[in-house]
Amino acid sequence: MAVSDQTRSGDLAETLKSERETTKNQIRVALPGIVQSFDPGTVTAVVQPAIRSVETDNDGKRITNNYPLLVDVPVVFPRGGGCTLTFPVKAGDECLVIFADRCIDFWWQSGGVQEPVDDRVHDLSDAFCIVGPQSQAQKIGGISTSGVELRSDDGETKLSLNPSSGAITGTAPGGFDLNGLKILPDGRLQLVDGSIVDKHKHGGVQSGGSNTAPLGG
Repeated sequence: MAVSDQTRSGDLAETLKSERETTKNQIRVALPGIVQSFDPGTVTAVVQPAIRSVETDNDGKRITNNYPLLVDVPVVFPRGGGCTLTFPVKAGDECLVIFADRCIDFWWQSGGVQEPVDDRVHDLSDAFCIVGPQSQAQKIGGISTSGVELRSDDGETKLSLNPSSGAITGTAPGGFDLNGLKILPDGRLQLVDGSIVDKHKHGGVQSGGSNTAPLGG
Protein backbone atom coordinates (compact mmCIF):
# COMPACT_ATOMS: atom_id res chain seq x y z
CA MET A 1 0.00 0.00 0.00
CA ALA A 2 1.35 3.42 -0.92
CA VAL A 3 2.17 5.75 2.01
CA SER A 4 1.20 9.38 1.52
CA ASP A 5 3.32 12.41 2.47
CA GLN A 6 0.70 13.28 5.06
CA THR A 7 1.19 9.87 6.67
CA ARG A 8 4.91 10.42 7.01
CA SER A 9 4.62 13.85 8.59
CA GLY A 10 1.38 13.74 10.63
CA ASP A 11 0.61 12.62 14.15
CA LEU A 12 -0.99 9.24 14.88
CA ALA A 13 -4.59 10.40 14.42
CA GLU A 14 -3.80 12.02 11.10
CA THR A 15 -1.80 8.98 10.09
CA LEU A 16 -4.69 6.63 10.78
CA LYS A 17 -7.15 8.93 9.04
CA SER A 18 -4.90 9.16 6.00
CA GLU A 19 -4.44 5.40 5.83
CA ARG A 20 -8.20 4.85 6.09
CA GLU A 21 -8.76 7.24 3.19
CA THR A 22 -6.04 5.56 1.16
CA THR A 23 -7.57 2.14 1.80
CA LYS A 24 -11.07 3.32 0.88
CA ASN A 25 -9.80 4.84 -2.35
CA GLN A 26 -8.27 1.52 -3.36
CA ILE A 27 -11.45 -0.52 -2.81
CA ARG A 28 -13.71 -1.07 -5.82
CA VAL A 29 -17.32 -2.11 -5.16
CA ALA A 30 -19.59 -1.02 -8.02
CA LEU A 31 -19.78 1.64 -10.72
CA PRO A 32 -22.17 2.50 -13.55
CA GLY A 33 -20.62 1.79 -16.90
CA ILE A 34 -21.14 2.05 -20.66
CA VAL A 35 -20.72 -0.99 -22.88
CA GLN A 36 -18.15 -0.46 -25.63
CA SER A 37 -18.49 -3.88 -27.26
CA PHE A 38 -19.98 -7.32 -26.60
CA ASP A 39 -18.70 -10.76 -27.59
CA PRO A 40 -21.60 -13.29 -27.68
CA GLY A 41 -19.12 -16.14 -28.06
CA THR A 42 -17.42 -15.57 -24.71
CA VAL A 43 -20.40 -13.69 -23.19
CA THR A 44 -18.08 -10.86 -22.18
CA ALA A 45 -18.00 -7.13 -22.75
CA VAL A 46 -15.58 -4.24 -22.86
CA VAL A 47 -16.88 -1.57 -20.48
CA GLN A 48 -15.96 2.04 -19.80
CA PRO A 49 -16.70 2.99 -16.16
CA ALA A 50 -19.01 6.02 -16.27
CA ILE A 51 -17.72 7.72 -13.11
CA ARG A 52 -14.21 9.14 -13.13
CA SER A 53 -11.57 8.14 -10.61
CA VAL A 54 -10.48 10.75 -8.06
CA GLU A 55 -6.88 11.21 -6.99
CA THR A 56 -4.98 13.79 -4.96
CA ASP A 57 -1.56 15.00 -6.08
CA ASN A 58 1.34 15.89 -3.77
CA ASP A 59 0.01 19.44 -3.45
CA GLY A 60 -3.37 18.22 -2.26
CA LYS A 61 -5.05 19.10 -5.55
CA ARG A 62 -8.00 16.92 -6.59
CA ILE A 63 -7.57 15.28 -9.99
CA THR A 64 -10.13 13.19 -11.90
CA ASN A 65 -9.38 10.78 -14.73
CA ASN A 66 -11.22 8.19 -16.76
CA TYR A 67 -10.75 4.65 -15.54
CA PRO A 68 -9.12 2.35 -18.09
CA LEU A 69 -11.41 0.20 -20.22
CA LEU A 70 -12.44 -3.00 -18.46
CA VAL A 71 -11.94 -5.97 -20.79
CA ASP A 72 -13.21 -9.56 -20.74
CA VAL A 73 -15.96 -8.61 -18.29
CA PRO A 74 -18.48 -11.48 -17.83
CA VAL A 75 -22.00 -10.30 -18.71
CA VAL A 76 -24.80 -11.39 -16.37
CA PHE A 77 -28.03 -12.69 -17.93
CA PRO A 78 -30.95 -13.93 -15.75
CA ARG A 79 -30.39 -17.69 -15.64
CA GLY A 80 -31.38 -20.75 -13.63
CA GLY A 81 -32.89 -24.22 -13.79
CA GLY A 82 -31.74 -24.80 -17.35
CA CYS A 83 -33.34 -21.59 -18.66
CA THR A 84 -31.76 -18.30 -19.66
CA LEU A 85 -33.20 -14.94 -20.66
CA THR A 86 -30.94 -13.33 -23.26
CA PHE A 87 -31.17 -10.07 -25.14
CA PRO A 88 -28.95 -8.07 -27.50
CA VAL A 89 -26.14 -6.13 -25.84
CA LYS A 90 -24.89 -3.21 -27.90
CA ALA A 91 -22.27 -0.48 -27.67
CA GLY A 92 -23.69 2.43 -25.70
CA ASP A 93 -25.86 0.29 -23.41
CA GLU A 94 -25.73 1.40 -19.80
CA CYS A 95 -24.77 -1.16 -17.18
CA LEU A 96 -23.59 -1.69 -13.62
CA VAL A 97 -20.15 -3.19 -13.07
CA ILE A 98 -19.59 -4.89 -9.74
CA PHE A 99 -16.19 -6.00 -8.48
CA ALA A 100 -15.57 -9.34 -6.78
CA ASP A 101 -13.82 -9.54 -3.40
CA ARG A 102 -11.16 -11.85 -4.82
CA CYS A 103 -9.56 -12.80 -8.14
CA ILE A 104 -12.11 -14.58 -10.38
CA ASP A 105 -9.72 -15.85 -13.09
CA PHE A 106 -9.80 -19.59 -12.30
CA TRP A 107 -13.55 -19.54 -11.63
CA TRP A 108 -14.20 -17.74 -14.94
CA GLN A 109 -12.15 -20.32 -16.82
CA SER A 110 -13.38 -23.51 -15.16
CA GLY A 111 -16.39 -22.80 -12.92
CA GLY A 112 -16.81 -24.62 -9.62
CA VAL A 113 -14.96 -23.70 -6.43
CA GLN A 114 -11.46 -22.42 -7.18
CA GLU A 115 -8.38 -21.01 -5.51
CA PRO A 116 -7.67 -17.29 -6.06
CA VAL A 117 -4.78 -17.26 -8.53
CA ASP A 118 -3.82 -13.75 -7.42
CA ASP A 119 -3.96 -11.93 -4.07
CA ARG A 120 -5.69 -8.86 -5.50
CA VAL A 121 -8.96 -7.76 -3.83
CA HIS A 122 -11.75 -5.44 -5.07
CA ASP A 123 -9.79 -5.03 -8.27
CA LEU A 124 -10.83 -3.56 -11.62
CA SER A 125 -9.76 -6.85 -13.21
CA ASP A 126 -12.53 -8.79 -11.43
CA ALA A 127 -15.67 -7.09 -12.69
CA PHE A 128 -19.08 -8.42 -13.69
CA CYS A 129 -21.39 -6.50 -16.05
CA ILE A 130 -25.12 -6.26 -15.30
CA VAL A 131 -26.87 -4.61 -18.24
CA GLY A 132 -30.01 -2.63 -17.44
CA PRO A 133 -29.51 0.30 -15.01
CA GLN A 134 -30.83 3.50 -16.57
CA SER A 135 -29.71 7.08 -16.24
CA GLN A 136 -32.42 9.71 -16.58
CA ALA A 137 -31.01 10.52 -20.02
CA GLN A 138 -31.55 6.93 -21.22
CA LYS A 139 -34.59 5.75 -19.22
CA ILE A 140 -37.56 4.09 -20.92
CA GLY A 141 -41.17 5.18 -20.52
CA GLY A 142 -44.56 3.53 -20.32
CA ILE A 143 -43.59 0.93 -17.72
CA SER A 144 -46.57 -1.21 -16.74
CA THR A 145 -47.51 -1.06 -13.06
CA SER A 146 -49.96 -3.97 -13.30
CA GLY A 147 -48.18 -6.71 -15.23
CA VAL A 148 -44.94 -8.33 -16.34
CA GLU A 149 -43.76 -7.25 -19.77
CA LEU A 150 -41.16 -8.50 -22.22
CA ARG A 151 -40.84 -5.50 -24.51
CA SER A 152 -38.77 -3.37 -26.81
CA ASP A 153 -37.56 -0.11 -25.31
CA ASP A 154 -40.08 1.88 -27.37
CA GLY A 155 -42.92 -0.37 -26.20
CA GLU A 156 -44.09 -1.05 -29.76
CA THR A 157 -43.43 -4.79 -29.49
CA LYS A 158 -44.30 -6.58 -26.26
CA LEU A 159 -45.82 -9.50 -24.42
CA SER A 160 -47.69 -8.71 -21.19
CA LEU A 161 -48.80 -11.00 -18.37
CA ASN A 162 -51.38 -9.60 -15.96
CA PRO A 163 -51.50 -11.59 -12.69
CA SER A 164 -54.85 -10.06 -11.69
CA SER A 165 -56.81 -10.94 -14.82
CA GLY A 166 -54.71 -13.97 -15.77
CA ALA A 167 -54.50 -12.60 -19.31
CA ILE A 168 -51.50 -12.67 -21.62
CA THR A 169 -51.60 -10.02 -24.31
CA GLY A 170 -49.18 -9.00 -27.00
CA THR A 171 -48.38 -6.45 -29.65
CA ALA A 172 -46.26 -7.47 -32.63
CA PRO A 173 -46.25 -5.06 -35.60
CA GLY A 174 -44.19 -7.58 -37.60
CA GLY A 175 -46.46 -10.52 -36.78
CA PHE A 176 -46.02 -13.54 -34.50
CA ASP A 177 -44.39 -16.73 -35.81
CA LEU A 178 -44.50 -20.07 -33.96
CA ASN A 179 -43.02 -22.99 -35.91
CA GLY A 180 -44.31 -21.46 -39.14
CA LEU A 181 -47.80 -20.70 -37.79
CA LYS A 182 -48.19 -16.94 -37.96
CA ILE A 183 -50.49 -14.41 -36.34
CA LEU A 184 -50.46 -11.48 -38.74
CA PRO A 185 -50.44 -7.85 -37.55
CA ASP A 186 -54.17 -7.53 -38.38
CA GLY A 187 -55.00 -10.56 -36.22
CA ARG A 188 -55.57 -13.10 -39.02
CA LEU A 189 -53.99 -16.54 -38.81
CA GLN A 190 -51.64 -17.78 -41.54
CA LEU A 191 -51.05 -21.52 -41.70
CA VAL A 192 -47.73 -23.19 -42.47
CA ASP A 193 -48.75 -23.67 -46.13
CA GLY A 194 -49.28 -19.93 -46.48
CA SER A 195 -53.08 -19.99 -46.54
CA ILE A 196 -55.04 -17.44 -44.51
CA VAL A 197 -57.67 -19.05 -42.28
CA ASP A 198 -60.48 -16.58 -43.01
CA LYS A 199 -59.73 -16.12 -46.73
CA HIS A 200 -58.94 -19.49 -48.39
CA LYS A 201 -61.59 -21.56 -50.21
CA HIS A 202 -61.96 -25.31 -50.84
CA GLY A 203 -63.12 -26.52 -54.24
CA GLY A 204 -65.25 -29.61 -54.94
CA VAL A 205 -67.27 -29.32 -51.76
CA GLN A 206 -70.54 -31.32 -51.82
CA SER A 207 -73.63 -30.54 -49.79
CA GLY A 208 -74.07 -32.72 -46.77
CA GLY A 209 -75.16 -32.66 -43.18
CA SER A 210 -75.23 -29.57 -41.05
CA ASN A 211 -72.14 -30.59 -39.07
CA THR A 212 -68.54 -30.65 -40.26
CA ALA A 213 -65.65 -32.71 -39.04
CA PRO A 214 -63.69 -31.14 -36.17
CA LEU A 215 -60.87 -28.83 -37.22
CA GLY A 216 -57.74 -30.96 -37.36
CA GLY A 217 -59.79 -34.16 -36.96
